[in-house]
Amino acid sequence: MVAASSSNGQSLEGRTLYIPRMTYTGARTFAAAFRSIGIDATLSPDSDERTLELGGMFTSGDECYPQKVTVGDFMKIIQSGDFQPEKTAFFMPTANGPCRFGQYAPYLRRLLDDMGHPEAMVCSPSAANGYEGVGEHAGELMRTAWRALVAADIIRKKLLQTRPYEINKGETDRVFEECLDLLCAVIEVQGIDQEQRLERMVETLAECRKKFNAIPIKYDSERPLIGVVGEIFCRLNRFSNDDLVRVIEEQGGEAWMADISEWVWYTNWGQTQGLIRRGKRFSREMLRVWLKNLFQKKDEHSLLEPFHEDFLGYEEPKDIKTVLNHSKPYLPPEGVLGEMVLNVGKTIYLYHKGADGVVDISPFTCMNGITSEAIYPTVSRDHEGLPIKIFYFDGTQTDLERDVGIFLELTKTYRRRKSNKRVLSPALVGH
Repeated sequence: MVAASSSNGQSLEGRTLYIPRMTYTGARTFAAAFRSIGIDATLSPDSDERTLELGGMFTSGDECYPQKVTVGDFMKIIQSGDFQPEKTAFFMPTANGPCRFGQYAPYLRRLLDDMGHPEAMVCSPSAANGYEGVGEHAGELMRTAWRALVAADIIRKKLLQTRPYEINKGETDRVFEECLDLLCAVIEVQGIDQEQRLERMVETLAECRKKFNAIPIKYDSERPLIGVVGEIFCRLNRFSNDDLVRVIEEQGGEAWMADISEWVWYTNWGQTQGLIRRGKRFSREMLRVWLKNLFQKKDEHSLLEPFHEDFLGYEEPKDIKTVLNHSKPYLPPEGVLGEMVLNVGKTIYLYHKGADGVVDISPFTCMNGITSEAIYPTVSRDHEGLPIKIFYFDGTQTDLERDVGIFLELTKTYRRRKSNKRVLSPALVGH
């Protein structure tokens, strides 16, 4: 059991840690990673209309939509009849920079204090705060959590590759849940070394691959491939974006969604650039960042290995610099920070992979979305008129089916004249 304390005397021992559903898949595996070091971690409740009602009551309206959703879900926990603040912790990462995401954790802390719940803990583990509440287990947790997020990205990718072509509706979702259960059961095991855990995760992913590939499908070459980029929470949280990916599928498309690990590679690159600017190109700090990258890349390669053939044509960039170099003529990464750089760079990467169009999912008033939207017409012009559309979300109703249907018609027209053709995965055409 964890016995580490945070700087203000709070500890995760004896608490239930609630993980926001930024992505259902990643949140489940991430919670399992915390359980592997003895922390009782679980997901925050499913978002619903009550989420928006409570989120609206406890935010001013100036915050971005993901904050309203996460606050609303946490308020449902607080207002439940069995809430015990001294036995509760809320996981809320933080960040520096102009994005409003950096306000989430401090605002939640102030909100809890104002409500008379100072005993409730806001957990934001980072190097800056000594991995608050995790302490001596930090190294083990960070390694397991990274593998957990990569594994989540992999089975989500397999889900989106398979579901549009399933013959028996609902079977892919069922297999996906089975595989997620299997993965979490392996990740949460306590008392094994990292080599054993990785070996078991690879074996489980290989089993998951067999389950997915046993699903009867009928490949349809007329389905356009739609890249999905945008703000990380709104893009990955199905409630926040009205399950846009499923709408794309129901309207006749297939989605390729930018994953979570992309952001981790970007932050690692940012660390490296920061050290270089401070004259620490050759330093112990740089060595630590280099080693972290090395081990993360090694883990990612091992976890992806069972899917090598399946993901032909669906390969993610081998290096984040590929995405950043694509963005450079439009938003130079050395001078522009945040998801806008990744959105533009990944859009161009997806163009080269043969995507028929790209949608950007962003919260309403998000500066990353607004900046990207201003750049997209030029990106489209420079890339054969690639259809690009931004979808903003703020919890209000829109005619999503109509808008997606119109966009998919544009992608079909583009596909007939584009020069970059898709490489078709044997997992699809081999059925």
